[in-house]
Order: sequence, then C-alpha cells, then structure tokens
Amino acid sequence: MGHGNTRSGGTSGAGRRAAPSRPAKPRALPGFAAGVDDAAVEAPARVGWQQAISGTVQGLGYDLVDVERAGRGLLRVTIDRFPGRVYGTPGAPDSGEFITVEDCEAVTRQLQYVLEVEGLDYARLEVSSPGLDRPLRHDADYRRFAGQAVKVMLREPFEGRKHWEGVLGLGAADGAYTLMFKKGTDEQQLGFVLAEVREARLVPVVDFKGRKAREAVAGPTDATTNESATRPGPEAAPEPTRATKG
Repeated sequence: MGHGNTRSGGTSGAGRRAAPSRPAKPRALPGFAAGVDDAAVEAPARVGWQQAISGTVQGLGYDLVDVERAGRGLLRVTIDRFPGRVYGTPGAPDSGEFITVEDCEAVTRQLQYVLEVEGLDYARLEVSSPGLDRPLRHDADYRRFAGQAVKVMLREPFEGRKHWEGVLGLGAADGAYTLMFKKGTDEQQLGFVLAEVREARLVPVVDFKGRKAREAVAGPTDATTNESATRPGPEAAPEPTRATKG
C-alpha cells in the first residue's frame, strides 16, 4: 500500500524569513551506493508461464504432460504420475499408477499460489489427468511408453498418408523411434524422429480385468471425463477437478 506525502511545517519569528533548509546528504547503506535512483534499480525478473507451471508441477513430484491456454482465460494443465513412485499422504501411501482427485487438488492449490505471486493472470484453472489416449510430447514420453500401441500423425505424408498406428519402439539412434504395424499378413516398420511428428497419442484400451492387465497398453486414466462405466469398481476414475480463480 502506498503512503501519502508527509509534510511538516512551522512559522519563523515575526518579520523574519526562515532560511531554506539544505537537504541532508544521503548516507549509503551497507552494500549500496549512495544517491542511486530507485527507478534505475531493476526489479527481479519474473518467470514465464511455462517455467512457473513446469517448476511447480515437477516440484510436487508429478509429470507435466501438457499446458493449454484456451479461450476466455482458461488455463488447462494436464499432469501424470511417474511410474514406480509412491504418492499419497504420510501414513496412507498410494502406490497406484493413476492420477486421483487429491493429486489434481494439490497441484491446483499450489499453482494458484505460484501464478498469483508471479503475476500471471488467468480466469479459470483446470488441472486434470491425461486420459487413456495420453499425448506423447517429449523424448521421455516416447521412451516411457515404448512397447505400447500408439497413433502417430506425421507433419508430411509418407506413402500417401499422415496417420499411422502401431507398436512404438526405440530406434537405433538417440531421438529415433519406430512404429511396428501390419500390412496384410506382413509386419512392417516405420522409422521417424520427433521433428517429423505433428501429434502422437496412446491407443485407448479398455480392459475389465483390472489395472495390471490394462496398464501395459492403456497408460493413465482420464480425470476429465466420467469413465466409471469402463473401469472396475475399486479403480474407477475420479470426477473432474477444476479450480476457478477468484
């Protein structure tokens, strides 16, 4: 809160004009030069959207899958759990692979605080899990889900088409990947690098036999839609988690 101007004044003796006071020479504080204009001192640079969100999500122990700034001020953040990591509150650990409502709420609260501190404005914040058709964005995603069925859309057509589906594999070189698919009775392989991919997603697979039978091909669940009809009772997907600023 800013302060108003503070003035102090007095009157001199009758018939006498008070001598103008001379401003005192400013004393330098330890570590600072005297007489430095405050306006010349640069304020600490604030971080950008991507850095603020990724640092917060990763700092809480989650994988940042995607960030989308949609219309009407909607900020949509998609998170995932890292495989093999134990989540949950102390004394009640949760070693499940799927994002829960509690996960989304924890990330939402921390993001609201960080975005306010950094002065990054938005109207609504939505944090959710990536869903059965989880997008693959980075090298780490492709390495993590190697051996699973994926759909790939190329930037440029190959053999007359952009859309391909098959089993994801690792290529011979770093950053190179393969897609194994069947053409008739023959098994063929498509090689590519990430720069050639416009979009890639896991192929959704619904299995009523439980998580272990499904996780090898399906990946995480979707907290943004109600999928309880396609999941076993004890492992039903949580309801959507959304938070609105203000």
